[in-house]
Amino acid sequence: MFLTISTTGTPERPATDLGFLLHKHPERAQAFSTSHGTAHVLYPEATAERCTVALLLEVDPVALVRRGKGKGRGGAPDAALAQYVNDRPYAASSLLAVALAQVFKTALHGVCKALPERAAEPLPLRIEVPVLPARGGAELVRELFGPLGWTTVDAEPVALDAEFPEWGDSRYVRLVLESEKLRLADALNQLYVLLPVLDDAKHYWVAPDEVDKLLRAGDGWLASHPRRELITTRYLSRRRSLAREASERLELVRLAEADGLDVEDVDNAVDETSDTEQRPVPLAEHRRTAILAALRSAGAARVLDLGCGQGQLVQALLKDARFTEIVGVDVSVRALTVAARRLRLDRLGERQAARVKLVQGSLTYTDKRLGGYDAAVLSEVIEHLDLPRLPALEYAVFGSARPRTVVVTTPNVEYNVRWESLPAGHVRHGDHRFEWTRAEFREWAEGVAGQYGYGVEFAPVGADDPEVGAPTQMAVFTRAGSGAGDDETKKEDRA
Repeated sequence: MFLTISTTGTPERPATDLGFLLHKHPERAQAFSTSHGTAHVLYPEATAERCTVALLLEVDPVALVRRGKGKGRGGAPDAALAQYVNDRPYAASSLLAVALAQVFKTALHGVCKALPERAAEPLPLRIEVPVLPARGGAELVRELFGPLGWTTVDAEPVALDAEFPEWGDSRYVRLVLESEKLRLADALNQLYVLLPVLDDAKHYWVAPDEVDKLLRAGDGWLASHPRRELITTRYLSRRRSLAREASERLELVRLAEADGLDVEDVDNAVDETSDTEQRPVPLAEHRRTAILAALRSAGAARVLDLGCGQGQLVQALLKDARFTEIVGVDVSVRALTVAARRLRLDRLGERQAARVKLVQGSLTYTDKRLGGYDAAVLSEVIEHLDLPRLPALEYAVFGSARPRTVVVTTPNVEYNVRWESLPAGHVRHGDHRFEWTRAEFREWAEGVAGQYGYGVEFAPVGADDPEVGAPTQMAVFTRAGSGAGDDETKKEDRA
């Protein structure tokens, strides 16, 4: 499958500037590996008067089967033997859209350091897609591209068989787009969204972050598009909850654009400064706030989140620049997958991505990867272990990893009587193997501290009830002889 992008120029403003805008040199043929094959970029012509770049995607059918969702042609269950006999190597689809975004990523964002003025202005463009699946026919193609500034939208149906015209047309069209009013970035973003929309299928699972991708690529044109609902529904693979979220956010954008305002100025139905209703702060937020305060007070920069779960604490740590290295550890691969999605690891900038890492590991086994860190956090973790296995965790954290500071939080079972919805005698979560009173937690913490050479201090987390204490109890362990400014200790740890 492939597409071509052409432009024209003059000796003063040569068409070969297209190479600068796409960050691909016209005199070189380049190849890029994708998850389903190889994307090739080449220039069939490159003169000052006219320049054409071609993106050719060579699909690996084996990778397509192995990585696909197992439902026909990349998600559409409408073809017999679709895993092996399908149109994916030949027809423009989400495969080509993803390759377009990967190969021309900088151009999609409208960035060109060499020629910033050319990236910001319209170009004479001609885009050709020889084989484009169009569920809705040529008329839908014109309805989607027509309102976007293209002077020519030629969608010519492809016959099922040229030798048998009586068989009629296939569902494919040959698409030609021409315009002198669009920036290159606008054209690329439109293709990125509308190619899979016309195909009405995607070769990968549509996760919640696809809403952000859609709004980013549709910035400036999607909110006011007359077929917005169809575009959002198809792009998000007909997932109703995601389509609803996208439509609500796009409607805010449309209203803001109509009034010449920022989205934040339109979405102001709730005035937080004048709202008199007291909303309770979630206990999880209280815990994160207390943990962050303890880590800052300890002067920690390199932090382990042991039992990180779905990454809420890692996300909070990542927002504070003083935490230069953050490692989330969990035994559950599924939890780490959710955490990676929450953190948007695949979209983080290079500097941010270098600060965070997620690793699989069991907290009841020693792990050399966890040595030498300033601090470790065990937030709502210990109560998920059977009591006989707790000593193994104690040794792995306090005896082997030995961070300078360890922060532990756990439920206070005495507070459970204050939960109206919790039946008497029940723990707060079905997976809790125990929940301790304040005295039991203090006894355990002081025992661990004495055994492994730590001091320990205690603090309540949440509203501190005078009779039963706070809902969460926290212990902050500090290794004997260490401190926030102990540079020699840090050097020894890292060695």
